[in-house]
Amino acid sequence: MLPSLKPMLATAGALPADQSGWAFELKWDGIRAVSYWNGSATRLESRNQRDITVSWPELEGFGASLGVKDAVLDGEIVALDDRGVPSFQRLQERMHIASRATAIQLSQRVPAAYFVFDVLHLDGTTTMSLPWTERRRLLEQLEVKGPCWVAPPAFVGEHAGDDTMAASTSGGFEGVVAKRLDSTYTPGLRSRHWLKIKLQKRDEFVVCGWTAGEGRRAGSIGSLALALPVEGGGWCYVGNVGTGFTNKELARLEALLRPMVVTETPYTQNVRLVKKGTVFVRPEVVVDVEYTETTDEGILRHPSYKGQRIDKSPEDVKTVRPAGG
Repeated sequence: MLPSLKPMLATAGALPADQSGWAFELKWDGIRAVSYWNGSATRLESRNQRDITVSWPELEGFGASLGVKDAVLDGEIVALDDRGVPSFQRLQERMHIASRATAIQLSQRVPAAYFVFDVLHLDGTTTMSLPWTERRRLLEQLEVKGPCWVAPPAFVGEHAGDDTMAASTSGGFEGVVAKRLDSTYTPGLRSRHWLKIKLQKRDEFVVCGWTAGEGRRAGSIGSLALALPVEGGGWCYVGNVGTGFTNKELARLEALLRPMVVTETPYTQNVRLVKKGTVFVRPEVVVDVEYTETTDEGILRHPSYKGQRIDKSPEDVKTVRPAGG
């Protein structure tokens, strides 16, 4: 059985001009999860190798359903909205649960599914050195199909990228992932052999503080102060996000952030733009934020909070501001 590993990562990009050498998949708006089946139990690990099995009791039977002695597979845990489209916001209710009893209860109200798209190890043999086409063949032979797990389709062909992007746009999905047909699986590395093409302006940011709420939010967090890493070190202020929260999520974030409070600002760029009265925290929490555009100084316009990325650390935030910018 393979030891714990980090999943292969895609690089942000555009649809390839020549699409004949690529496979295209819809981009699922969930959390990355590598599953381990050892013949007796299924273990799920997040992108940063946290054991998250207890949070997803409906997936306990996944490994046994494969009919193999052992396996390591890569995929995405998603929660579908009423339209059948993955909703990261809905998934938030399930992501921070450490109690099996609570997780079982929540799974009835907010069911999750495991969308599997790669095979890394199978019946005692590592498959990561095989090209994508061979790994996909193995995945299809496994016939991954159960009450809450499936292997979604991948599309290959001269115009497959354009067609998949059109389907993503009309269906309200996040975008498309393109994978070279000859690509091997390189765990923990961000590769140009896998491309993620997003439809919306949505990125990951690091929380460096918060401002107090007013009105109905008086006494709690009003907005989160966001940052991007600066090339060479430091943090650039990129604005505050104050919409997209539920009261429950605000309370959870406040309990999470209060122990991280520091007296000195973590910001090294755009410091003059930081809101007065900001309570600063250690830059440890990563969040997803959707926005319309940025100003010339890099400040987000119309940002909306989508959720915390418990599967990512500040080191995983790859969008950077130039030094001195």
